Amino acid sequence: MSGKIFAIGDIHGCAAKLALLMNRLPFDRAHDTLVFLGDYLDRGPDSKGVLEQLCALRGDGVRVIPLMGNHEYLLLEYHRSGDQALLPYLRRLGLENTLESYGGASLSALASLAFMPKEHRDFLASLLPHWQTEEYIFVHAGLRHDQPLAEQDISDLCEVREPFLSQERDYGKRVIFGHTPFATPLLTPFRIGIDTGAVYGNLLTAVELPGLHFHHAA
Repeated sequence: MSGKIFAIGDIHGCAAKLALLMNRLPFDRAHDTLVFLGDYLDRGPDSKGVLEQLCALRGDGVRVIPLMGNHEYLLLEYHRSGDQALLPYLRRLGLENTLESYGGASLSALASLAFMPKEHRDFLASLLPHWQTEEYIFVHAGLRHDQPLAEQDISDLCEVREPFLSQERDYGKRVIFGHTPFATPLLTPFRIGIDTGAVYGNLLTAVELPGLHFHHAA
């Protein structure tokens, strides 16, 4: 790969913070790569605005690698299965905020995702469970140490916390992850955590690689 990588943590509907962060990133649109670690939706005020920005970046020819977060995973599972048992979980994740950003769409439109423009549905369908380079593994939540990357379960990649968070293990490459919010980025020899709780009034964070520079928007 040529160029730098900028990995961006959990956005959760904070479209204004995303716009500010993107204006601050010193990235070369022709050569650099943007990796979004998932959780674009829910809780924050403007999930629609977040997806509009991400689709616009991709439409402008920027190399965008979007990963799946647990919020998108659960929404897409409901879209696929129509399992009503998932609705309470979706509501606890802040689904109503996403529906409100799309003009107050109703829960009845959720199974078909008809409240979203096709471009946004296509974006969600393109989300990857993980992405890796020679030096890094990018994932939303974390990894199981005893399983090869190709055999990791998608629910773990999107949702795992322990023992990934408490045990310092070598995964063969440095793991860049989000999902668990920290007051400041987590930096260890084998892991970098960049969910800094943007939707809770804290910063939206990006890490620039390989230089290991952090960029923020409040």
